[in-house]
Amino acid sequence: MEANPELRALESLANWTGGIAILATLGVIFYGLWCGLRRPVGRTTGRVSGLLRSTLFFGIVSAGYFGLCYLLWIPLPVMLSISARILSLAVGTLLFFPGLGLIWWGRLALGQQYFVSTSLGTQLFAGHCLVTSGPYALVRHPMYLGILLTGLGGILIYRTWTMVFLALNFLGLMMRARREEQALAIEFGAQWQAYSRTVPGWFPRLGRKRGNA
Repeated sequence: MEANPELRALESLANWTGGIAILATLGVIFYGLWCGLRRPVGRTTGRVSGLLRSTLFFGIVSAGYFGLCYLLWIPLPVMLSISARILSLAVGTLLFFPGLGLIWWGRLALGQQYFVSTSLGTQLFAGHCLVTSGPYALVRHPMYLGILLTGLGGILIYRTWTMVFLALNFLGLMMRARREEQALAIEFGAQWQAYSRTVPGWFPRLGRKRGNA
């Protein structure tokens, strides 16, 4: 069913604004990766952790990932009424943009401690600090939660297979998070144990205050 001009304009605005926001977020992520490649290496875990110092590795992985996203930019086989499109746009916006905001918040909170890991290996820096402030006072993996929210919201806004793929990435991120937590547990010992007991991994505990980790 064809939407009215006002709805088409709102959908176009959400599409363009979301696209610009994603590009800006990727820019911040890649800048953090570039800075991390120049910092002294600390504890590493996993059999392929050495690849985490390779710009070629990240270049190949990024090219493959975004190439797949491009190929999957195909509309989902769904037809929505005007009222359903309005609801989809509203709910999608409330998930997508806060999800991106959570990624930004987590990235800024990590500061110089930020780096990219994989499900097979992770790396800390020399003199690494455990970040427990900002969004990390609410959940242990706010950036990964942000990716999930962005993917789910993107499905409703863009309705493409690319966004389904992005949301499904959460399954792989759970494996990556487990690898990261193993390294943090070894590095920070009792400090990490106290923090992980108090702060949930993925979803905040509503109506419950946390003491300092």
